[in-house]
Amino acid sequence: MVMRWCARRCAAARDKAEAGMTTAEYAMGTLAACGFAAVLYKVVTSGAVSTALQSLIEKALHAQF
Repeated sequence: MVMRWCARRCAAARDKAEAGMTTAEYAMGTLAACGFAAVLYKVVTSGAVSTALQSLIEKALHAQF
């Protein structure tokens, strides 16, 4: 009986100790997504990529069907 009580107390303490991990994981995921978005924005707005996208759109608009 004492062993079961100890096991329950240890499990409860372990669960309580990790209660904040989901918040930290969401925060790190949000920071990573923002960093990736910033890098992607810089790449897409760079001169070479912008020119290539513009050329692609012009070709698509002037395509003969």
